[in-house]
Amino acid sequence: MAQAITLAADAPTLSAANTGFMLICSALVMLMTPGLAFFYGGMVRVKSTLNMLMMSFISLGIVTILWVLYGFSVAFGDDKGSLVGWNSDWVGLSDIGLTELWGSTTIPLFVFAAFQLMFAILTPALISGALADRVKFSAWALFITLWVSVVYFPVAHWVWGEGGWAFDLGVIDFAGGTAVHINAGAAALGVILVIGKRIGFKKDPMRPHSLPLVMLGAGLLWFGWFGFNAGSWLGNDDGVGALMFVNTQVATGAAVVGWLAYEKIRHGAFTTLGAASGAVSGLVAITPAGGAVSPLGAIAIGIIAGVLCAMAVGLKYKFGYDDSLDVVGVHLVGGIIGSLLIGFLATGKGQSDVEGLFYGGGLDQFWKQCAGVFGVLAYSLIASAVLALLIHKTIGMRVSEDEEVAGIDQAEHAETAYDFSGAGGGAARTPASSPVAPAESKKVDA
Repeated sequence: MAQAITLAADAPTLSAANTGFMLICSALVMLMTPGLAFFYGGMVRVKSTLNMLMMSFISLGIVTILWVLYGFSVAFGDDKGSLVGWNSDWVGLSDIGLTELWGSTTIPLFVFAAFQLMFAILTPALISGALADRVKFSAWALFITLWVSVVYFPVAHWVWGEGGWAFDLGVIDFAGGTAVHINAGAAALGVILVIGKRIGFKKDPMRPHSLPLVMLGAGLLWFGWFGFNAGSWLGNDDGVGALMFVNTQVATGAAVVGWLAYEKIRHGAFTTLGAASGAVSGLVAITPAGGAVSPLGAIAIGIIAGVLCAMAVGLKYKFGYDDSLDVVGVHLVGGIIGSLLIGFLATGKGQSDVEGLFYGGGLDQFWKQCAGVFGVLAYSLIASAVLALLIHKTIGMRVSEDEEVAGIDQAEHAETAYDFSGAGGGAARTPASSPVAPAESKKVDA
């Protein structure tokens, strides 16, 4: 009886502070998807702006429904063969008590489910940047539905679900280097190898139409990423979340510096697009590692990711794959860098006592990280390519050539991002009174 009393006393109880913290973090992660929409939306040509925004926003709708119906159960339910989870009580998020806790944490199961939902929403949205200008919106919606069901939900179980093979192996992924970024980057590569290049790739200029939108999106991503990373410790009791918060800022700043330095040496200028892309590369790379490394390690990760990702975005021109907005170069490469560097830079004083090579731990953790990285990469690449091929051969994945040239916004959404019909002002001015008016009007409309 005394033992039972001791166990009851040691059992976790709901923490209002941690619950409130996690609800805020969940909202921050949700904000990342609209932030991504602006980031991607500014990077495309004006005729594709709305489609890019919509490719992110539709994930908010589709994935939310699937997560409630079965996604949470597949990702975090009772392990089935180290590959998937399942808990019939969680289908429809039913039979869950309001104060029922998630495992040994002090937050409600509902809060954990909501937090992880935001990760599930963001991950397929990341893929969309590789497919700009050329994918039917209906085909994209179907792809999201199939992809999260076949790829994301199972991979989340591998990495974070108790009993998942990567989890049991000891692969460290604090907040999604493998499950989110490598997963999305590999999927993007698989899909673009199936659907092919944009019309005019490597021939026509395809510059960002609004760098202010890109910078706004990058800023929102940076802000939301604090919830993404620090919130992944699911509480605020032992300082690990605070370490992750600091490392998120440190690595991101270092990556901006690294990317811009490479850009200045290689191309002769410091660009706003480079600053925004550098920030995202640092955020990606620190995501798996930030709970295991010191702030000095975070600086190293950020600088390495900034330089190597800046180099990697040019590979599409060398190898001929059309990764429209550099999802492969930033998310796949950045996720690999951050995940593998854990094997060298883990201090043993953060989320666990695991030490990397530079702290006396040998290469044991590095090989575990390799298994996680390349296992997720291979599965996502192959499965995503197969799903894209099935859709491409049935309902068709791409819009027609004429629709792509004219602009996917008008073809798929019957709208345009900007209405210049009233931009001329001066209603009294007519072609008769001002010979230059028709030329000005034509230039604006173009």
